[in-house]
Amino acid sequence: MEYKSPLSSRYASKEMKYIFSEQKKFTTWHELWIALAKAEKELGLNITQEQIDEMVENKDIVDFEVAEAREKEVRHDVMSHVYAYGKRCPKAEPIIHLGATSCYVGDNTDILLMRDALKLILEKAIQVELNLTRFAIEYKDLPCLGYTHLQPAQLTTVGKRATLWMYELAMDIVELERRLEDLRMLGSKGTTGTQASFMDLFENDEEKVKKLDQLIAEDFGFAGCVPVSGQTYSRKVDYNVLSTLSGIAQTASKFSNDMRILQSFGEMEEPFEEHQIGSSAMPYKRNPMRSERITSLARYVMIDSLNPAITAATQWFERTLDDSANKRISVPEAFLAVDGILNLFINISSDMVVYPKVIESRVMEKLPFIATENIMMEAVKKGGNRQELHERIRVHSHEATLRVKRDGLSNNLIELIANDPDFDLSEEEIRASLNPSLYVGRCPSQVTEFVQDVIDPIVRRHPHENISTEINL
Repeated sequence: MEYKSPLSSRYASKEMKYIFSEQKKFTTWHELWIALAKAEKELGLNITQEQIDEMVENKDIVDFEVAEAREKEVRHDVMSHVYAYGKRCPKAEPIIHLGATSCYVGDNTDILLMRDALKLILEKAIQVELNLTRFAIEYKDLPCLGYTHLQPAQLTTVGKRATLWMYELAMDIVELERRLEDLRMLGSKGTTGTQASFMDLFENDEEKVKKLDQLIAEDFGFAGCVPVSGQTYSRKVDYNVLSTLSGIAQTASKFSNDMRILQSFGEMEEPFEEHQIGSSAMPYKRNPMRSERITSLARYVMIDSLNPAITAATQWFERTLDDSANKRISVPEAFLAVDGILNLFINISSDMVVYPKVIESRVMEKLPFIATENIMMEAVKKGGNRQELHERIRVHSHEATLRVKRDGLSNNLIELIANDPDFDLSEEEIRASLNPSLYVGRCPSQVTEFVQDVIDPIVRRHPHENISTEINL
């Protein structure tokens, strides 16, 4: 048995794996050779429609065995496929790859595949937003403990917390949109980016050479090609794309870590299937396996984004080939990993389990501490001294905390304050302030406004059918 990448066997979807498959790669080479021939014919070169028709007829057929045998002889992947395609298209053989260098098919294909992959990532990111939107609206009014420094702080709501995940993903979606909008093909730039071979083909007619790039770009639905290049498009493009993927990984990792902690608290859980096993040794366990997998894959993507950064920084003059081996691995695997992350993100966000009673219990345990500011203000209204009352609350709070942590007893802060004559408040008056909804501020309104102002416009820009994902293993 040979090694198989877990990204292919366990995590990524069939759609993403196909985008970076050999079949997709080489049929795209065929499409690029067709686009080049069509443009060259339109601009006056001696290329017949019969030759183009033959290429089109065979564009989806890749003779892998012929190409592989040829590559063993010539040690050049592009020329091996020029040979194989030419054998299948004998009439077109003389004009396939006319005037082009290897990067014409290699780099333009990379751009086309990244565009397809970015669109798939965008579609899945939108689905996560839709799932989280439904969740945020459903739980916008449910008070829960907020945390700073992972210590209980002021209250928030379960729905408001979800908007924090949503906002970071919304920023990632805007970056995805920008990457897609800014993406440009390399076009037909030649060996050092000067288009010298095409100037020779078109007898130094610069307008025709410029038009060649434009026709190729239009054939693939791009606004244009890069304005200048060496032999390759700038490797900063790969870095920019993987940087965007790294941003998605960061967002997903923050979500997954929050979910892991909330599951430990017993407040929320990711979906847990009927026959799922949490531990081989401890049958009772319900481990947050999917969230942990997001964290793990996200770590890989964030580190992987350094690859194109270093590659971009070390390209010498018009090009070097030290990008090739690294790029073949780092770019597709980043996409496969993020695809796997979003599959998990969709799966979890579509069916998160909330335990309101556990949340309420944890809120009520801490609410006496949280409510002390309001209690102090009520006492001041009755004539108390704010500074002295602050000190009395500090003393009582520490006493109540020791009782809970050291002695394992219940929180008796309310009783301590009620028995303190400096406050002049009855226990009934104090307990009237212990309504969690009094301490969530604008959370419900913030959720509604955020969905209307930020999420809805994104969703309207990208309407699509509902996506559900199955977790492979």
